[in-house]
Amino acid sequence: MADQPAPWALTIPSDLRLLALVRAFVEVVCQVAGLDELATHQVVLAADEATNNVMRHAHRERPDALIMIQCLVHEDNLEILLYDEGDPFDVSAVPHMNPAELRIGGRGVFLMRKLMDDLSVQRRERGGNVLRMVKSFRKAAVV
Repeated sequence: MADQPAPWALTIPSDLRLLALVRAFVEVVCQVAGLDELATHQVVLAADEATNNVMRHAHRERPDALIMIQCLVHEDNLEILLYDEGDPFDVSAVPHMNPAELRIGGRGVFLMRKLMDDLSVQRRERGGNVLRMVKSFRKAAVV
């Protein structure tokens, strides 16, 4: 059995002012993993949307609730796990929207689905959820 990579982890309270920290953390992990600029931008945007949704919806009115972001760099993908303390959430129940539809908000899950290769949510045994996002990549050839 191959050794599992050690996760990079960041734990923060649900404070929207910390979204810039989340973006910077995920960007550095992407750079270390060897993702190109486009894939890095996609992963950072998806992580920002996911964290924003947790803060605004799962942890609404609970700024002390914690969010833990774990990033696992694998041979051919980057796995991001976002742990929250919110009520059960079923991402598969969120309808697939028409991107041309004019409305305010409601595009976070749409963006995560479009930007990442896999998106799922599991209920945590002791409460909360784990959002799992995976981005496949091919490392650039070293010349």
